[in-house]
Amino acid sequence: MNGSQSPYGGVPDGQEGLILQRGGEELLLTKRLDRFLVRFSDRSLLPEQVPAVATWGQVTAIDGTPLYTIHCTDGVALDEVMAEARQCPQVLYASHIYGVVGDPETEVYIGDEVTIAFERTVNRARIQTLTTGVGLALGSSVRGLDNTWITQLTPLARENPIKLANRLMMLPEVLLAEANVMLRKASFYAPKDSLYRHQWYLSKTQAQTQTAEAIVDIDVERAWDITRGERTIVIAVADEGIDLNHPDFQGMGKLVAPRDLRSQDFLPLPEAPQENHGTAVAGVALAEENGSGIVGVAPGCALLPIRTTGYLDDRSIEEIFHWAVDQGAAVICCSWGAGSVHFPLSLRQQAALSYAARSGRGGKGCVIIFAAGNFNRPVNASIPEQGWPRNLLSGTTHWLNGFAAHPDTIAVSACTSQGQKAAYSNWGNEIFIAAPSSNGIPAIVLTETGLIPTAPEIKTPLVGLGVWSSDRTGTAGYDPGDFTATFGGTSSAAPVVAGVVGLMLSVNPALTLAEVKDILRQTADKRVDSDPDPQLGLRLGSYERNGHSPWFGYGMINAYKAVQAALDRKPKLTLSSAKPPETLTLAFNPEKPLPIPDNDRLVQTLTVMPSRLVLGIEISVELEHDFLGDVEIGIQTPRGDGVLLQPRTLGRQTRLETTYSLRTTPGLERLLKTNAQGDWQLQISDRAPGCSGILKHWGLELTLG
Repeated sequence: MNGSQSPYGGVPDGQEGLILQRGGEELLLTKRLDRFLVRFSDRSLLPEQVPAVATWGQVTAIDGTPLYTIHCTDGVALDEVMAEARQCPQVLYASHIYGVVGDPETEVYIGDEVTIAFERTVNRARIQTLTTGVGLALGSSVRGLDNTWITQLTPLARENPIKLANRLMMLPEVLLAEANVMLRKASFYAPKDSLYRHQWYLSKTQAQTQTAEAIVDIDVERAWDITRGERTIVIAVADEGIDLNHPDFQGMGKLVAPRDLRSQDFLPLPEAPQENHGTAVAGVALAEENGSGIVGVAPGCALLPIRTTGYLDDRSIEEIFHWAVDQGAAVICCSWGAGSVHFPLSLRQQAALSYAARSGRGGKGCVIIFAAGNFNRPVNASIPEQGWPRNLLSGTTHWLNGFAAHPDTIAVSACTSQGQKAAYSNWGNEIFIAAPSSNGIPAIVLTETGLIPTAPEIKTPLVGLGVWSSDRTGTAGYDPGDFTATFGGTSSAAPVVAGVVGLMLSVNPALTLAEVKDILRQTADKRVDSDPDPQLGLRLGSYERNGHSPWFGYGMINAYKAVQAALDRKPKLTLSSAKPPETLTLAFNPEKPLPIPDNDRLVQTLTVMPSRLVLGIEISVELEHDFLGDVEIGIQTPRGDGVLLQPRTLGRQTRLETTYSLRTTPGLERLLKTNAQGDWQLQISDRAPGCSGILKHWGLELTLG
């Protein structure tokens, strides 16, 4: 090998720490020269509790992470301060903060994990030797990937995770090694447009406008004649916090398994003043039909709200999709992407998406919806750039939204109320389908300060109606009151598609992911836009021989056609000579109530003898507790499948007497068609110290076929 070269893409020796392995690509990094990153050994430790920190520079917490940024004062040598930080006994590691070459405003923070994919023949002992030798502790395996492990940095490691990953890549036993890095999540929200009163995109006949122009809609009213959605179909919305107190998210069985990954609890409510995006996304897809305000595309479906961490590191993405799968989500709606020009998915992120798409819904696959983005740029291609503010981008630039480009997701672009491409909407071969939304100026989140318009400047007027949705109640939110007229972008288009898929699965839950995509492909309306793009002058609004358009994918979604096609594929019932259904009722009624141990778990078992299939299920529970907000209740089947019946959402209540059914707890649907024979466990977990309770009764009623 040439002495001036390294094995990492021809980068000179000594620069291996600037090569980030990610999803099979090598990204060249640049170091920030005025600040660095620290993580303390004890996650609960605050900077002011470490006296040495005050001498290093200005400390800023990176919200939602255990990391802190140290801004060095002028004239201070950053490497010297970092060396001092690394000698501090309370510091687990200190690392540079990086940018990406060709994407200068994106900041990359290094975590403390390295994911390693080994050859299949490498055994556990050899893996342990290799990882321990470089100061990594072997952790858990990665779901869905053979012989792939998550390792964690220890104080014995002498290099940062990026360098360790590159060093491991030189070993013949290692197929791929990646450092887990964090970058900020960017919501796909378009700038404000004019105010409009009605949801034209659902039914143009309901729109009261001041324009004589024709309006397109998704023909949802005819779909609602077939179904308005079933509570057994759960749509997960992974986003910022969602105002679960809003009237649009009330109703029996509306909420399923809420999760807050940022605060690590089960109340994913918005906290920051600007945390409004998630409520609006959920409203477009699922707002309840309650006689006031707006209505979602699938008002009868259930909502699984997930508040994300705000960062797109490996563990955060795994937590989103693993939680959604484990809690029975049928659809996962994601109106966000990386705040970056080009950033491929890591091995673990790709695996998390593929796992949900292949293992979700009992193997039928979760339908994962991603907004394409609001930059008016390709999802995955190179174009020449010029005229950007401060010359941020210039020359041939490869754009990549790794989430929208993933083959298992459905990438959604946006069209206007007139059926033309929205000026901001991303485009390309990866677009699967379009949905109506607002119009507006293309912009990208390149800095923490907000949106930067993409170049060149658009000088022609942009025509199109805006989208109404749910807003945080009261004075918080985008607008005063409980609703907003300022939502839009592909952020609004994605939940339209998620809602339509929810309606499709409501009439035919047996559809596989492949079948859902095939129906959407065949039933989409072929909108044609022959006008040039107002920013780049492109003409990509027609369809190729395969029926695909770079702007609209396979066309604009049509709710009625999609739901009718889903219904047509539903298997027809035939007479059978099988045993008629029977109801089996079992109950546990102790003479004296059983104590629920404080900060511990109580497990009680009922045994089912018949070897019959489960066709229906109800679980009754009666208990008392000093503070029910500490309590989770779950059911586990004889084959080990678990469903969370009651998350920690009961607050200061002290008595619970209820029945969990398919109507109130849609996650139970995945227990249907399984063998009932064996031990069924009720698991009551007290998650916090200080309060205790008693179990007075629990019962299991099964309809067996």
